[in-house]
Amino acid sequence: MSGPHDLFARYTFGHPERAAAELRAVLPSHVVSEVDWASLRREPGSVVDPELRETESDLLFTARLRTGHPLLLYVLLEHQSSVDRWMALRMLRYVMRQVEHWRQEHPESAQLPLIIPLVMYHGPDGAWTAPRRVEDLFELPEGEEEHRARWRALVPRFEYLLDDLTVEREEALRARPGPPLARLAWLVLRYGRTDELARRLPDWVALFAQVQATHEGAEHLVVLIRYLLWVGDAAVHEATGRMLHSVLDEQRTEELMRSYGEELIERGRQQGREEGQTLGRAEYVLRILTARGLHVDEAARQRILTCTDLATLDRWFDRALNAATLSDVLDDLAQ
Repeated sequence: MSGPHDLFARYTFGHPERAAAELRAVLPSHVVSEVDWASLRREPGSVVDPELRETESDLLFTARLRTGHPLLLYVLLEHQSSVDRWMALRMLRYVMRQVEHWRQEHPESAQLPLIIPLVMYHGPDGAWTAPRRVEDLFELPEGEEEHRARWRALVPRFEYLLDDLTVEREEALRARPGPPLARLAWLVLRYGRTDELARRLPDWVALFAQVQATHEGAEHLVVLIRYLLWVGDAAVHEATGRMLHSVLDEQRTEELMRSYGEELIERGRQQGREEGQTLGRAEYVLRILTARGLHVDEAARQRILTCTDLATLDRWFDRALNAATLSDVLDDLAQ
């Protein structure tokens, strides 16, 4: 089941024009100047693990440099509440999956295409603090920095770019070049899970009006309203209604608020049913592990209980029936 953050982020930045705005804001200037942005295309498929779908989603784009060389741009949209120390390792794994897929599609090529990984983060609990380089995850022998540098040169090297929206000021996000929907999405993602959202919404009326005035403005506005009603509290709902009155006529405003208010209630009921089903399945997995005498530490316990993908829970359930260790059950226990 895709969550509201996943749906909104993928809708907004899955479009090449809006993805280009995000990439231009983060990529080094020499890369921005060398990319043929008219060639930017979104590729189908995903490499994110199913049990992580609620905390992140990914987008893959292809483009060409002005020289004609191919370029892959891999964007991970991170919306989990806590910073993951192992993100560099996970990103390396995701990138390697893309590379292996590319090799299968181009067996005649003797070289790999350039691939640039980017994480966009908008979690609610502060700035991103995890290492961005894989080499920073290795424990190196103690000694002078020159001595440690010689060891560091022997471990894998990989680094991802980061767009940490949580540290960006509102003025900076509004000033980023790009379509109105992209600029508004940056703001909504930045403040969407803070108590500042209701207070800041009235200041964005002009941006909402610009979104409404575009060719697909009506559809974009609907997506924005759905997201605001889903993530916001009563104060946000009230501020959203006032903002809509400034952009649309009263009848259309009332239709939108009533329609998506009812949809929100129904989705809440549906989510409750699905969460009950997955929680029950997770508890069965834990009961089997306990019955077999396998120790489950708190981190693994929480991972099982918070998993929202039934297929993953079913896989863990089947493995638990014959597992000798906890690592026989959980995929990639180091996550």
